[in-house]
Amino acid sequence: MSEALRIDPLASEGRFSRFELIGWWDQRRLANAKALVIGAGALGNEIIKNLALLGIGQILVVDFDKIEHSNLSRSVLYRERDCGRRKADAAAERAKEIYPQLRIEPLHANVVYDLGLGPYRWADVILGGLDNREARVAINRAAAKVGKPWIDGAIERLDGVARVFDPAVGPCYECTMSEIDWKMLEARRSCALLTRAEMETGKVPTTPTTSSVVAGIQVQEAVKMLHGLETLSGQGFVFDGTYHQSYVVNYTRLDECPSHEAIEPVVELPWSVAATRAGELLARAAADLGPGAILEFNHDLLATLTCPACDQSWAHLASLGKVTERDAVCPKCGAPSAPGMYHTLAADSPLAERTLAELGVPAWDVIGARIGERQMHYEFAGDRAELLGSLLREESPA
Repeated sequence: MSEALRIDPLASEGRFSRFELIGWWDQRRLANAKALVIGAGALGNEIIKNLALLGIGQILVVDFDKIEHSNLSRSVLYRERDCGRRKADAAAERAKEIYPQLRIEPLHANVVYDLGLGPYRWADVILGGLDNREARVAINRAAAKVGKPWIDGAIERLDGVARVFDPAVGPCYECTMSEIDWKMLEARRSCALLTRAEMETGKVPTTPTTSSVVAGIQVQEAVKMLHGLETLSGQGFVFDGTYHQSYVVNYTRLDECPSHEAIEPVVELPWSVAATRAGELLARAAADLGPGAILEFNHDLLATLTCPACDQSWAHLASLGKVTERDAVCPKCGAPSAPGMYHTLAADSPLAERTLAELGVPAWDVIGARIGERQMHYEFAGDRAELLGSLLREESPA
């Protein structure tokens, strides 16, 4: 191990000088790195804290929840006065106190339907600190589409697991899901595929010590990934906190799993989803691919709701995941309504006159277009400034 160290007894100690004693360490590489952290709960707090201590240059924190008293015993970045605040806001604020040179931006958004593919394409490393399968599937599919690995963490009681998924070369998160996992995921939806608002995410029993262990491994894998070193790709580090045993498991790639193909090619457009009508994008796609090109969205979108009892339909434009059973109750008779969904859009659709945001497309997303086997994808980079904010300033020094 001594050969891997660079020790100069005359050198003055800077903030990161102890890290730089590691032979392969490149602090400038970390200072220029962009991290997407999804989830600012117990795991997310530890991930963000570790990234700040390590001098990671830019962090985008995504979370849609608010701080409760129960978060205070498991989240190092929150204080009692923060209760009721958005988690992403408070986490970003405290991370800056740890490392004032850190550039960190909070984003209050639901990863399932509010987060487009743009932030995934922007990031050098993607870390998940989540507590439910639906959100993990959303991250897994997005990471696969942009062709990037991601680092997952999960905790329960005194146990946990940290794992790295790279769908381009190995198994992805969905490859590890059992039949029971899929059934539990389906239970979050009604027969009409609408979200069950009354079905809250289960409260996961855990401790801050378990979070520290798992998040520590996640961030260590991120550092290795940023340096081009070998990681736990396709593997999981399993921590048994009861007996303090740990071991590595290997996952198997499923040939029939659909979540492994990256989208390409991608063209950056200086457009915003709020200011672009679907018809305008269809016209661009027709110019690039030929007449008859259709749009393909990353989420199932909702166009109408229909009451079977009243035999009446009404427009309801949104991402399907954002609409609950309660939202879909017929205003006339109170019966549950059925959603009219779509995943593609052609030029002759009346929805072509609507903006992409009105249809339910999240800001800074990537939308595909296809005609036959030929395809193109368009990134709405005009939304980048809205989401990244301070992260668009020029690179900070190492």
